[in-house]
Amino acid sequence: MSNLFATLQSSGAALGVFQKALSVSSNNVSNASTPGYARQTLGLQALPFSASLGLSGGVTATAVESARDIYAEQAVQLQSSALGTSQQLASTLSPLQASFDITGTTGIPGALNGLYTAFSAWGSNPNDPSARQTVITAAQAVSQAFQQQSNSLEQAATQADTQLTGLVDQVNQLAATIQQNNVQRQQGGGSDPAVEASLYNAVEQLSQLVPVQTLKQSDGSTTVLLAGQIPLVVGNSQFKISASIAVPQSPAPTNPTGPPGAHVLDSNGQDVTSLVTQGQIGGLLQARNGVLAQLRGDSQHQGQLSKLAQSIADRVNALFQSGNISDAVPAAGTTAAIPAVPGVPLFTYDATRPSNIAGTLALTPTVTAAQLAAIDPGPPEVSNGIALELANLATPDSAADEIDNVSYTRYFGNIASSLGTAISSAQHSQATQQELLTQTQDLRQQTSGVSLDTEAIKVLEFQRSYQAVSKMVTILDGLTQTVVNMIQ
Repeated sequence: MSNLFATLQSSGAALGVFQKALSVSSNNVSNASTPGYARQTLGLQALPFSASLGLSGGVTATAVESARDIYAEQAVQLQSSALGTSQQLASTLSPLQASFDITGTTGIPGALNGLYTAFSAWGSNPNDPSARQTVITAAQAVSQAFQQQSNSLEQAATQADTQLTGLVDQVNQLAATIQQNNVQRQQGGGSDPAVEASLYNAVEQLSQLVPVQTLKQSDGSTTVLLAGQIPLVVGNSQFKISASIAVPQSPAPTNPTGPPGAHVLDSNGQDVTSLVTQGQIGGLLQARNGVLAQLRGDSQHQGQLSKLAQSIADRVNALFQSGNISDAVPAAGTTAAIPAVPGVPLFTYDATRPSNIAGTLALTPTVTAAQLAAIDPGPPEVSNGIALELANLATPDSAADEIDNVSYTRYFGNIASSLGTAISSAQHSQATQQELLTQTQDLRQQTSGVSLDTEAIKVLEFQRSYQAVSKMVTILDGLTQTVVNMIQ
């Protein structure tokens, strides 16, 4: 009789075990698409059976185990950071490509070609008022083209600064989620798969923004370090980072009036920009403090666009001022001569801010078509000599008419080419990193993800086992009742 009751008891326990296993599989199916969720498995252990010793056998449940693979998680996080870098670089720089047109029909190249053509036509007929006015109009177009290009760079920098602030806020929000997750774990919620899923989902999102390293602590909490050095979360404490737009003082600025740089500061206000090399923020800083700074200038450099604008303006002005508007002529009724009228500068700009010369380049307000100096005083004097020298800027044959040993048009083309190369490299890297991320995510899914087919088989197995044990319990119940009746 005791063996019968023992068997009945073990069968009842088995029903509970299979019910719990069904619950775990059901939870897996429900969370198959939950971000950060890893497959859970209930451990089953057979109990010893020995009729002579009164051991009825059966099955018992051990702990619920997670299939999460920490190495697979780290691989996904690394690829997420790399993808975030290239994505942000491409998205920040791509809008600039259209404004750096090198076809020679629009923008700065188109305006320069128009100015060279106007100089050439004026050189053929230096006294033609219409040709002179065309030069004025073409010069105005050049200054406007530089101003527009400068404005587009300023807008890109402003948008990058705004986006940096937003991305930093996202980092702090995700860090706050992880900090709250640590609090839950310290309060005994560490075994909840939902808490674990929330943690790893937040870490993966965080890795898209900045490079992070996570360390598991003995109390179940997770320490998160920015670039493996700067604490973001330690236990139940969060350390916020911030964005700063300022001119750095170390090293000492050689161009103090230049545009400020973008920086990331830790919770103590220390500049940690140099550590943020990956993720969306890393890509944004590379675009903002690298490519954009090279174009528009920073605390150390004037910037390529303003350097080009200044070189063109200075050379054109120097040629005009070296020439004469009119020859010296004898004064009527005297032996004295009316001196020749020297030329005046065609362009003006704000020299106090070297990095903003492109943005302030303008036609000299007082210059008129009649004030254009075409005469090269020589010797020998050439009536259209200055006009011809100006026209020769299109295909220079002397270093005085060049910038960095190339023509002005070629220099702009080199700028556009460098920008195009940076964009192309970022886009290619983005495509490559997307493939790598997909591969690591697939490997993680194979290792720790939920397979609906596998779970369906498990559910069917546990249902059949449950039904079998239920039937056995029914039989045992009948036998027990029979035995009881026999005793009575």
